[in-house]
Amino acid sequence: MMASEPSYRLGDLQLRIMRVLWRSGPASVAKVQDELGGEPLAYTTVATMLRKMEDRGLVEHREQHRKFIYRAAVSAEDVTRSMADDLVDRLFEGNLADTVSHLLRTRDVSRKELARLEQLIQARTKRR
Repeated sequence: MMASEPSYRLGDLQLRIMRVLWRSGPASVAKVQDELGGEPLAYTTVATMLRKMEDRGLVEHREQHRKFIYRAAVSAEDVTRSMADDLVDRLFEGNLADTVSHLLRTRDVSRKELARLEQLIQARTKRR
């Protein structure tokens, strides 16, 4: 990862909240709470997490009719890139081939997924 790029390390709940905001756009705490799915969380838990995420620059809010409306302040692509790079760097010492090899050994991979991986590799090879 380049030094100038921000690093995002999100916990499970933070990532779930970001996915709601990326998918739905600006939302109130109640809407985020409703769309989270999984184990029901208290309104105050979601509100507290959103405030903490705002302190980290992940979300922003505006006030509308005495409610805070939150929106994602970072893109899904930036978070995905940062978290994936962090995983590859920390677990596989930056070695992409070892990362892919591990995933191919430990996960069920369909023929369709393998074909897609081959296409991606071919396309990348042509760009070089």
